[in-house]
Amino acid sequence: MLDIDVLIERLKNGEMLEAEELIWLCSTVKDILVEESNVKKVESPVTIVGDVHGQFYDLLELFRVGGWPPDTNYLFLGDYVDRGYYCVETISLLFCYKVRYPARLTLLRGNHETRSTSVVYGFYHECLLKYNNPEVWVKIMDAFDCLTISAVVSRTIFAVHGGLSPAIQDVSHIKSINRFREIPKDGPFSDLMWSDPDQQYDGFTTSARGAGYQFGEDIVDVFLHRNNLSSVVRAHQLCSGGYQLLFDGKCATVWSAPNYCYRCKNEAAILEVDSDLLLSAQGRPQPRHFNVFAEAPEHVRKRPKNIPVVLDESDNGDSEE
Repeated sequence: MLDIDVLIERLKNGEMLEAEELIWLCSTVKDILVEESNVKKVESPVTIVGDVHGQFYDLLELFRVGGWPPDTNYLFLGDYVDRGYYCVETISLLFCYKVRYPARLTLLRGNHETRSTSVVYGFYHECLLKYNNPEVWVKIMDAFDCLTISAVVSRTIFAVHGGLSPAIQDVSHIKSINRFREIPKDGPFSDLMWSDPDQQYDGFTTSARGAGYQFGEDIVDVFLHRNNLSSVVRAHQLCSGGYQLLFDGKCATVWSAPNYCYRCKNEAAILEVDSDLLLSAQGRPQPRHFNVFAEAPEHVRKRPKNIPVVLDESDNGDSEE
């Protein structure tokens, strides 16, 4: 058995794990992930993190701002890989923390934690460049198949990567989904990964992403009332200020990759949920603290010369998050 604390320190110092070490890590973290429910119960205090997309040095900056595990409990909402330069190091560190402090760190799956997406948007190519064969990528994908797909924080906040689904009216319906597989192109599993809130229209409408739905405030109201919840917290969409509150605060988007793709010049944020969830007059947790931060200073980051940032032609910062 490897010394997980040694691996963590090496990664924090910018050292990449050997292939054999990372393969062992994937096998070890899978044994932990498979035991988690499709709806993970998480207690506050906890800090909720949105997309990080392989921006490893910004992830270290996030920990400097929000606190290092295990001093701070974390709930990550997915999209750990693709587009950033250091996806391998990012997921290696998060898997190490999950193995070292399994009760302190919750990792949800995002739409990029899948073979069909990561082979297009950079992660597969990065694994080939860094390890000279696809075996590490294969093992990481196998571990991604075990990531849980939603969480409920202190019985009040529903957390998910993307959004809601017309096939899921009750949180308990999520428990019947078979998550131990590639994310399908459609259906409730896909909807949880790909859907977005829509301020213009009520109900469920077709998403321009080609997967999932757009959902209106009425859908959020019904879902929260039926499940006795106060709000939905999700990631999946770039926010220039790091976060966005919709529907009178009933739906929050958290984005945690500053200067996304090293060109968008956006801020990032993490959502710090206190242990005392005071209720507002409308019955929602109040207040929630969004801790906004910028990218890591230039002197603490590295930039490889041989790994491009992969964008699609229509990318405007939020087309495939």
